Amino acid sequence: MTDNVLNIPCTTLTGETKTLADFHGKALLVVNTASNCGFTPQYKGLEALWQAYKDRGLVILGFPCNQFGQQEPGDEAAISQFCETHYGVSFPLFKKVEVNGAQAHPLFRALKARAPGLLGSTAIKWNFTKFLISADGQTIKRYAPPTKPNALKPDIEALLG
Repeated sequence: MTDNVLNIPCTTLTGETKTLADFHGKALLVVNTASNCGFTPQYKGLEALWQAYKDRGLVILGFPCNQFGQQEPGDEAAISQFCETHYGVSFPLFKKVEVNGAQAHPLFRALKARAPGLLGSTAIKWNFTKFLISADGQTIKRYAPPTKPNALKPDIEALLG
């Protein structure tokens, strides 16, 4: 990952601007999320990973997306309330983004280019596509939406040492 990828501005649900560089020295799990998706229960598993590994150097970053079946229709307040109330989400959440197409957020354009999907496809197929990024920003691994958060533990453990 280049420095410009690390410096791509992203806006949190509360309106604060952050970059991946703000989480320097941490492994990152970037996930496009949605509140009304069949995979939405993965929020519980993502929160469990966050609780298990945050003190060891993992940061989970959730990016709500409404591009797939309009499954994230709410505004920032609704998204925040849903995630906290239903899944106890405490990891950082960002404003809604697009992950595909001309309006795709620059972070997702960069991640897709660095970690293409099956058969080299760069498009994100659905909500809860996950990107695991090493602390130095060099290694990026992509996981398909059905991959449960718990299945990432061996790769997270390897990154964290």
